[in-house]
Amino acid sequence: QVQLVESGGGLVQPGGSLRLSCAASGFALDYYAIGWFRQVPGKEREEVSCISSRSSSSYYADSVKGRFTISRDNAKNTVYLQMNSLKPEDTAIYYCAAQFALYGSSCLVRGNYAYWGRGTQVTVSS
Repeated sequence: QVQLVESGGGLVQPGGSLRLSCAASGFALDYYAIGWFRQVPGKEREEVSCISSRSSSSYYADSVKGRFTISRDNAKNTVYLQMNSLKPEDTAIYYCAAQFALYGSSCLVRGNYAYWGRGTQVTVSS
């Protein structure tokens, strides 16, 4: 059974950093694309970053380029999202998602994912 569990969220001041983790179980991570998405109340869930299947190729939304870095550790079956220079507008619930055999920038498309975690809250505030 595919399961995704996010962790690492919390309260941080503007300019600070957090590292989110997405722990996967029930499947071999390497064969799956993993995406990070975020959502605030009243708005649609939006893409943040993703890493392609069978690859270290990564993609980012324009709003986080240069500040966020996605990486995968296949041995630990975990994907990380390092978030630096955080801004108040980064406040949201962050979700990770997984999809088998998803390649290239299509991993940024929310509708391409079958499996989702429950999310972790990130709040950026002074």
